[in-house]
Amino acid sequence: MQNDTIQTNDRAPDKINIRGIPVDNVTLEEAFAAVLDFTKTDTFHTVCTPNAEIVQQCVEDEAMADLVRRADLIIPDGAGVVLASKILGTPLKAKTPGCELGERIVRASGAHGLRVYFLGGKPGVAALAAQKLQEKYPDFTPAGMHDGYFEKTGAENDAVLAEINAAAPDVLFVCFGVPAQEKWIDANREKLPSVRVALGLGGSLDSYAGTVKRAPRIFIRLNLEWFYRLCCQPSRIGRMMKLPKFIFGTLLLRLRGRQ
Repeated sequence: MQNDTIQTNDRAPDKINIRGIPVDNVTLEEAFAAVLDFTKTDTFHTVCTPNAEIVQQCVEDEAMADLVRRADLIIPDGAGVVLASKILGTPLKAKTPGCELGERIVRASGAHGLRVYFLGGKPGVAALAAQKLQEKYPDFTPAGMHDGYFEKTGAENDAVLAEINAAAPDVLFVCFGVPAQEKWIDANREKLPSVRVALGLGGSLDSYAGTVKRAPRIFIRLNLEWFYRLCCQPSRIGRMMKLPKFIFGTLLLRLRGRQ
């Protein structure tokens, strides 16, 4: 069994300005340590996981940028964000994928007594994700789960909140996609008294469940996960156009000598 004890760190991580978004300069283990620190408090914390596409959305939409900036931990989810930090002369330590951070939390949940709730995905996906993760990490026992197919306001939302609160999780994975998950977390943070950390993790539940495959390791090592996803889902081409726009915009800012 892997040793999941870890020394937490009370010092806040350094933040690096990437196109107006203060990204935390953390490795995966440092991000995990920060999450553990959050779970030991009596307050609600949020974790945002922007990739280059999301940062570009923030550049184009100030309301979205404000929403992301309010997060307590903002990790560099994609290689494009790390590349931008290098272009700007303030390099981040590493890419820190939200999907991997979520799995790191699950892996350590038994050792640290963390109750983790899965929210999102199509009907059945959260349950399948929990099953697969339990097979991989026998110490993991999910606090509960609910799909993402419900009205995010009104009676349906209230019923989902009641289910989550009855399960009393410490950690909540919210997987609606951007910006729906960030908006939902922000709107409901005062209604989740037991939750200490809410993470916006996009398609992570699909990845854990195996309904959507992560890129092969060679694509990950070459920072070409975006290309693999595009090959699998050509309909993403419109969204993917934000990637070159983000990099070229960052290069122009560097040439002008400012962030």
